[in-house]
Amino acid sequence: MSGILAVYALVVSVLIAGNLKPPPQEHYSLFNGCMHLACGLSVGLTGLAAGYSIGVVGDSGVRAYMQQSRIFVGMVLILIFGEVLGLYGGVVEVGSGKDEC
Repeated sequence: MSGILAVYALVVSVLIAGNLKPPPQEHYSLFNGCMHLACGLSVGLTGLAAGYSIGVVGDSGVRAYMQQSRIFVGMVLILIFGEVLGLYGGVVEVGSGKDEC
């Protein structure tokens, strides 16, 4: 489940790299640099939080599953909620810098 978090980061890097031009053709302003940094941080930090939550839920969920097998569906739902944190970071990135990121 956490593999899709890397895809979100890859999308951000492609959007940022596609917006860059060679140095003589374009002046890279401070605003563009801050916007690209904010886009990367929004996806990176939400991906970090989502990965951490997936790890914690996975660890405790497997231990609980050994004691009672009915917990499996609830564990998967909580893992999906943890994954959505990374998706929110991707949505913020795409929405924040429509032309910049």
